[in-house]
Amino acid sequence: MNREYLLTSYFERHDGMVPSLELNKHEKMAGSAFHFFRGTAPLMYSDIFDGIIDLPSSVYEIPVTTIMGDCHTSNFGFLSEEGSHGETLVFTPNDFDDACIGHAIWDIFRFLVSLNLAQQSGVAYRESSDSMNIKQKPVVLTEQIPQAQMAFLQHYVETCQASIRGENNSQSALTHFDKDHILHKRWQKGLQRLVGGSAFNVKSTLAKDVELTAYPLKFKSDPLKFESIHSDIKTNLIEQFRPYVDDDIIDCVERLDAGTGSNHLKRYYLLVGPKEQKEPELYHIVEIKQQALAAPLNYFKDLSPVNRLNHAHLTVNCQRQMQRRPDLIIDDALWQGLHWLVRSRHHARVGIDPEHITLGKRAAQKNGFEQYAQSCAQVLAYAHMRGDRRSMNYQEHCITALPPLFTTLIEKANQYAQQVNEDWELFKALRK
Repeated sequence: MNREYLLTSYFERHDGMVPSLELNKHEKMAGSAFHFFRGTAPLMYSDIFDGIIDLPSSVYEIPVTTIMGDCHTSNFGFLSEEGSHGETLVFTPNDFDDACIGHAIWDIFRFLVSLNLAQQSGVAYRESSDSMNIKQKPVVLTEQIPQAQMAFLQHYVETCQASIRGENNSQSALTHFDKDHILHKRWQKGLQRLVGGSAFNVKSTLAKDVELTAYPLKFKSDPLKFESIHSDIKTNLIEQFRPYVDDDIIDCVERLDAGTGSNHLKRYYLLVGPKEQKEPELYHIVEIKQQALAAPLNYFKDLSPVNRLNHAHLTVNCQRQMQRRPDLIIDDALWQGLHWLVRSRHHARVGIDPEHITLGKRAAQKNGFEQYAQSCAQVLAYAHMRGDRRSMNYQEHCITALPPLFTTLIEKANQYAQQVNEDWELFKALRK
């Protein structure tokens, strides 16, 4: 099939229009091949379905489990466990919008591809920067990509092996990083944003989005980020979602231009806490997000009866399964004829952009890129292994099936990264 026709049909189906100069989502995706990859998760599954991505058949003998569905380097990060209520900071997968029951190799392969694209994004970030400080930073080289990919695969299998030896279990997590680790500084940032941390009143999710000195508390006036809600909708929204939260709803706004793949979907933020104003740490933000079909399920519909749950309910189930201590507020709701995901906004959320893991001496010269890949492999394996808490069947199959295919998977991932680059260039040329 002609790739231009395939891409045009893809965007008409998934975004409701051909590649556009007007859609915010498409504007974000035009920024880099990495952002294009983030915004087109179902496209990879279309290419798997059509045989354009031809993975070895033996990887499908690994039992299905709960998967992220949109696994890439920027869908991991730090967050306060148990949502905004938690006091423990963990490094973990942080996006379950495309989660479902599926083949773990899809997450593994997608992450391998994203390592390649993240390196390219880091180079482009350095070259386009106006800062001489950034321009002079060393950057991860192309030849370091397969090294990081191999480190990811090896550490994933090693984590499965450690599970069989009883060295980790469903309650294992990454909660500490030494000074020589590339994630140490971002871990420290997260700790400062926890309730009681030195930066809670300045850098936490709550502080970034809410006027903490206002009375009553309210969301900040930011036309690029928030839009006021018509009074009738606001009243209905509060009435509908009050039973889902643990306190009063003090304020609510529509969140604008958030995410990449889900950029076109509606989402609202609720400010939740006591009516009579108290100290800021008693308040938190809850997100109400319109939920779409998980990316793999656009092309693979019969992997498990669980995948027949409505979109939001499936996300809730998978997130609860894949997290060690799930958010205290996570639910699904039917409102205005649509399914919505109700979830906490973590106070201490700290994300990872490509430049964080590809630029600087730690990343480029002290194995930081590989360190990051290994950390993601470990927590991804934890999440996948939680899909079966009754046996070691999943781990045993991974240990047998994956190691002979390491080199093949890396080659296929880098070939597909080239396809993503070609698609990105074509996408930019097609925008009207």
